[in-house]
Amino acid sequence: MADYALGKESSEFKKGIQAGISIGIGYFPIALTFGLLAKTSGLTIYETVLMSLIVFAGASQYISLSLITFGTGIFEIILTTFIVNIRHFLMSTSLNEKCEDDHIINKLLYSFGITDETFSVVSTKEGTATSGFIFGVISISYLSWVFFSGVGHLIGASLPKTLQESMGVALYAMFIGLLVPTMKKSLKVIFLASLAAVFNSIFTIGHIMAQGWAIVSATLLSAILIEMAEMMKTRKSGVKHEG
Repeated sequence: MADYALGKESSEFKKGIQAGISIGIGYFPIALTFGLLAKTSGLTIYETVLMSLIVFAGASQYISLSLITFGTGIFEIILTTFIVNIRHFLMSTSLNEKCEDDHIINKLLYSFGITDETFSVVSTKEGTATSGFIFGVISISYLSWVFFSGVGHLIGASLPKTLQESMGVALYAMFIGLLVPTMKKSLKVIFLASLAAVFNSIFTIGHIMAQGWAIVSATLLSAILIEMAEMMKTRKSGVKHEG
């Protein structure tokens, strides 16, 4: 019976790896770029790989590089990345209904590997997602991200100094590339991004607060105001409908 259970778990793990290969391939250029930019931001290869090992969150790591470049404090970086990744609470709650019942330790372990991509693959799997399958998806994705982060740093170290310094522009290009497709799909995102940019400019140019706190405050304030406006709009629509 134990051999059967072990064999089934191994089979599910292999299926997870197969399902996660596309994620691993997709992470290749993003992780490579992250490693390259980490080198130009002043991080050592050990710090770069360690960040990918511990954090394993692309958007947060890119934002961290930007904040590190500005000389932002540790607390502001942690708070900013927390805000960026707060959606993981919703993803984890959703996956909890999809996954098989398992020991809490296993759930804690694979919850670390939940990203937008792994969530998408696991949540769209037909039937219940076994722990073996989830670990398979996460393992190949995680290894790809960490490995190519290190490779990117090594490539960055071999680039001419002038090119390394100019790569800082690529960080902003990456953010724009991530933001524009989302803005095309949602008017709300356009308002949110614009409002956050305005607040950040006011806080920074006016020397009201440090760069790190300006980003955190602008993000929170714009999100609160947009949600309040959304709630007011919903209430007005409800009143008109009742009338």
